[in-house]
Amino acid sequence: MTERGFRKVMPERLREFIAAVLRAEGLPDNDAATVASLMVEADLLGGDGHGIFRLPQYLNRLRAGGFNARPNIRIERERGATALVNGDNGFGHLVMNRCAEEAIARARKYGIGWVGAHHSNHAGVAGIYAMMPLAHDMIGLYAAVGNANHMAPWGGTEFLLSTNPIAVAIPAAEGTKPVLLDMATTVAAYGKVKLAAQRGEPIPEGWMIDKDGNPVTDPSKAASGSLLPIGGPKGYGLALVLGLLAGTLNGAAMGRDVIDFNADDHSVTNTGQFIAAIDIASFIDVNTFKQQVARILGEMKSSALRPGFAEIRIPGERALSIREQRMSEGIPIAPPLMEKLNAIAASCGVDPL
Repeated sequence: MTERGFRKVMPERLREFIAAVLRAEGLPDNDAATVASLMVEADLLGGDGHGIFRLPQYLNRLRAGGFNARPNIRIERERGATALVNGDNGFGHLVMNRCAEEAIARARKYGIGWVGAHHSNHAGVAGIYAMMPLAHDMIGLYAAVGNANHMAPWGGTEFLLSTNPIAVAIPAAEGTKPVLLDMATTVAAYGKVKLAAQRGEPIPEGWMIDKDGNPVTDPSKAASGSLLPIGGPKGYGLALVLGLLAGTLNGAAMGRDVIDFNADDHSVTNTGQFIAAIDIASFIDVNTFKQQVARILGEMKSSALRPGFAEIRIPGERALSIREQRMSEGIPIAPPLMEKLNAIAASCGVDPL
């Protein structure tokens, strides 16, 4: 999607703005800062449908009582390397930040930490949380039940599944970017469809179909369309399994119980997620592992190209490159979104962007 006519805002200014708005809406200072930081991180990684773009929707839910502004996020069950967190309907960013901290602490003690959550909410870009264990010489794995069902089971017509994303982060030796696999189980995340609708741009054929199996390219008609799974029935199977692990296993919503938070600002979504941290040193010398990862990535990058391809990319390479660029140049914001953000600033009594 083009960035022509967009205004670029530096990350720190965007963090300040979001935090100020959330404080004005009742979040404690530390929570507002945490949510703001993680929302901006989504934009830095190129997840434009999951960062500042979501602020108007978050505020609608917050004002309608759909979010708890002062949640008591707590461990509800635990046994050794595992724990279950009750998010108390707080911002998903706060819940998953707590879950990541807990998973890392347990991995440090047991070699692996697996922490699930219920009564969480939309938390932005999956890769953010998968990357949190990297700083501790660990591998991160994250999955979630999406916040609205936009996909039918393979061969069906009823929307019973969401995009149910998965992210895996694996560190490499210094000088080599880590592997960051961050993907929806649908061909495209629904946030990209919403983003296209706001920008007045069509969506590519192959993202969605209508009930008769015809392509949907007008994002304004997306509500009645079904997102297509990656790899046909394989993507459907992956979405189902991840939903059972992130949702059902944690006592969170799945299937017909999932609340469409795009259409309902009041109801508690009971979103489920999990994060696992794996301590590399429990299996192999950390430096040896990182060097081997870097070597293997080099093999991939330098291997023979198929006709029509200019390069071989590693999962996450593009997102991490975008992050470097946006850290120095700023995050692009489309004019329609900027208009909404300035209206929010006026309503909250904070300085506009």
